[in-house]
Amino acid sequence: MIRVAMPNKGRLAEGARALLENAGLEFEARGERALQASLGGEMLALFVGARDIPEFLADDAADIGITGRDLVEESGRPVVELLDLAFGRCRLVVAARDDNSVTVDTLPPGARVATVFPNLARRFFAGRGKDVTIVPVSGAAEIAPHLGVADVIVDLVSTGSTLRVNGLVEVETIMESGAILIARPGILDDADARRRIDELTTALESVIRAHDKRYLMANVPRASLAEVKRILPGISGPTIVDILDGGAFVAAHAVVDRRDIYRTIAELRAIGAEGILVTRIERLMP
Repeated sequence: MIRVAMPNKGRLAEGARALLENAGLEFEARGERALQASLGGEMLALFVGARDIPEFLADDAADIGITGRDLVEESGRPVVELLDLAFGRCRLVVAARDDNSVTVDTLPPGARVATVFPNLARRFFAGRGKDVTIVPVSGAAEIAPHLGVADVIVDLVSTGSTLRVNGLVEVETIMESGAILIARPGILDDADARRRIDELTTALESVIRAHDKRYLMANVPRASLAEVKRILPGISGPTIVDILDGGAFVAAHAVVDRRDIYRTIAELRAIGAEGILVTRIERLMP
């Protein structure tokens, strides 16, 4: 069994489970509060804290895991990154009160920094040549500057709305983060384990690749195929299929970026296309 460490709650848990299910892996557990579950019959999901997953891999308690890049960097544990999973996007930032014009470069010696990421914060400020005092907190770092506990904080943000609500502004970004698939050192040296992990990685990639794509089909004028090729470049050009008794029309099929659908339909209509159909794609292999 390949042991897969997964977040048991929080911002990463829902996305991790949805991604694996969309890749065709079913969770079979004895109950909602179960600490483990069969995953597709060949893997075993272990539900643990997202922050603990790098430690589980480094200590050989799990083989692969899904967690945040920020948590991997904070742990400092040796793991192998396999795949960026394209969800849970956020930034680790330095933030200060919005009535304070402080910057990283103007922080005074001994400035206090409240954070749940003490290792990342320490490395960042040391790299900038700043002598600061790290104040570890377990959560709600946003209140620290208002209580006089810290001059600035280091915390994760996605939209920045939580900072604004708490009267804070971003000062500088330390790193970009998001969910990643990681493996313990040495697991890929086992040929059978590597084969199964490669199969999983390929399946997850196919789901990620399909997320922002749509499959478009339309009946287009045979005389306008040059224009159709311009409008529907697809992955390697549109697929053109003869229609039974279609006469002047042929069927064009192509994969299109989700953001381009509106423009693409308008351009197809302009050249006389009919019967346009757009569907979601579950998985997409190159």
